[in-house]
Amino acid sequence: MLHLFRPSLVDILPEVRGKYQKNVPLSKHTWFGVGGPAEVMYHPLDADDLSHFIRNKPYNLPMCIIGGGSNLLVRDGGIPGVVIKLDSPAFRKISIQDNLITCGAGVKNTELKKIMLDNKLGGLEFLCSIPGVIGGSVKTNAGCFGSEIKDVIEKASIINDAGEIKEIGVSDLLLSYRSSHFPDDWIILSLTLRTHPSTEEEIRKKLDEQKAYRSKNQPYNAKTAGSTFKNPEGLKAWELIKKSGCCNLSVGGAKVSDIHCNFLINTGNATAQDIETLGETIIQRVKQSTSITLEWEIKRLGIQK
Repeated sequence: MLHLFRPSLVDILPEVRGKYQKNVPLSKHTWFGVGGPAEVMYHPLDADDLSHFIRNKPYNLPMCIIGGGSNLLVRDGGIPGVVIKLDSPAFRKISIQDNLITCGAGVKNTELKKIMLDNKLGGLEFLCSIPGVIGGSVKTNAGCFGSEIKDVIEKASIINDAGEIKEIGVSDLLLSYRSSHFPDDWIILSLTLRTHPSTEEEIRKKLDEQKAYRSKNQPYNAKTAGSTFKNPEGLKAWELIKKSGCCNLSVGGAKVSDIHCNFLINTGNATAQDIETLGETIIQRVKQSTSITLEWEIKRLGIQK
């Protein structure tokens, strides 16, 4: 009997200076702690390595990028193709010139705290309180406490689908509430953010106030991905969820948070299907009750098992 050899995906990918890993459990790369494997995960060594990969990869290769996984639900069947993660030192550099801070895409938002305090630069306190990495803040125009990433971006360095590295202004990102028209085939390499002179005391005060608010009003140290649904214009998603009687809903190991009903929690043994089904159930009930259709704020990737 003739057996045909079927090469693994790694065998047909271009040689890179970074690292390929096969069948990586994405549950270890998301805050929900659920999801199937990445067929291949690629960790580029630097921007030139990523450019080489994009220019030489197989045509129509399924490809996506993940950041800190704080706003991500990966389905139980995992993600086919290549998942890119910019976590090498080249993507974690920070530089300061005047009142501008340039951060690599892999810099954690929380790392900005020390930079701001050491250099007495304010204006990014809101960003420090958002879980995740800098590169992931653009696609959803991340924001809280009355500020959004679009308010502080000066420019961005990106790589496009042709492997070309370009610098673009904030107007080209077309950022709006929790969304953007940022092309799916562009990858953020770094962001340059505007700050303003401040005092260590004032910066620390804002950071402490925001941390205290989140600790009191949002689930803390829980397996969650933050706000599940966008606020409809002029309304609050949590109020619609509460009004529709969804506060005590659960599916398998997934449940609505007791502290904030726009947060879904993995109680420990949830599957991605549990979480997504719970979210879709809430959407359905809110629509039946209020005629308003909630939109997912959490990004969902991958295939069903």
